[in-house]
Amino acid sequence: MAETPESIKVRDVMVREVAFSELPGSRDEVLEILKSKHISGVPIVKSGELVGIVTRTDLLKNPEEEQIALIMTRNPVTISPGRSIADAARVILENKIRRLPVVDNHVLVGLVTIADIIGAIARMNITTPISECTGNNVVSVWSETPISVVGAIMELADVKAVPILDSDLELVGVATDKDLISASIIEDRTEMSNMSAGSDDDAWTWESLRDTMSLYYSVSKIKLPTSPVNEITKLKGEQETAVSSSQVSDCARKMRRNKIDQLPVITSTRKLVGLLRDKDLLKVVV
Repeated sequence: MAETPESIKVRDVMVREVAFSELPGSRDEVLEILKSKHISGVPIVKSGELVGIVTRTDLLKNPEEEQIALIMTRNPVTISPGRSIADAARVILENKIRRLPVVDNHVLVGLVTIADIIGAIARMNITTPISECTGNNVVSVWSETPISVVGAIMELADVKAVPILDSDLELVGVATDKDLISASIIEDRTEMSNMSAGSDDDAWTWESLRDTMSLYYSVSKIKLPTSPVNEITKLKGEQETAVSSSQVSDCARKMRRNKIDQLPVITSTRKLVGLLRDKDLLKVVV
């Protein structure tokens, strides 16, 4: 019997050994998990129960915040292990998220992501052309754009990946939020605040003679380098691509095999015409 989106259950595709962080915890701990495990989100638990989730986007939007409790998304959307991947895909699309914690009686038992569903789609024989689901809202950047500027562009445009074009408008690679997190560094600096013990109304300080106390405090933030974005993208010819007539399951297999979540859609002359995101393929199973 052929597999269908309704017959495949969340428990069949979910990740069971989930990397998570506990409250209270530090931002640096979450950042290390994201980098070392090559994942996009970390569930946060307290006393064994799921209480939130921290994503790469959360960290990039809050570069100076160190407390997990203030960064995480509280009460995240969840799903039970007995639901189908069609249900999971629908919940993911409706809530504009990339991962679903799988819970059983409030206890975290797994995690199902878009990539897990893409793996299931890759096993099916869905011959629908990607032209029916390819997104046309593409934000691209020049290959010499500083990485820090690319990060700002991605945040303003609310996108997870941007194609990189050279001066001839040919595709040379794709930069993702994962690439930005991998390139990021933690910058520690010390700042000073002067606090005067007197005031202008104080008779003893009319000549601006005051006892001044200097308060020094440490500031830690995530910083993106200013080097060109082409330093963190794949070289021309190595980037997987697709054409408008490519089939859904074929593209899912490419994404799965190369562990990527997008495929630039190009012409025969490598001119960019669109970007196929993994979440676009979810529309087919829904």
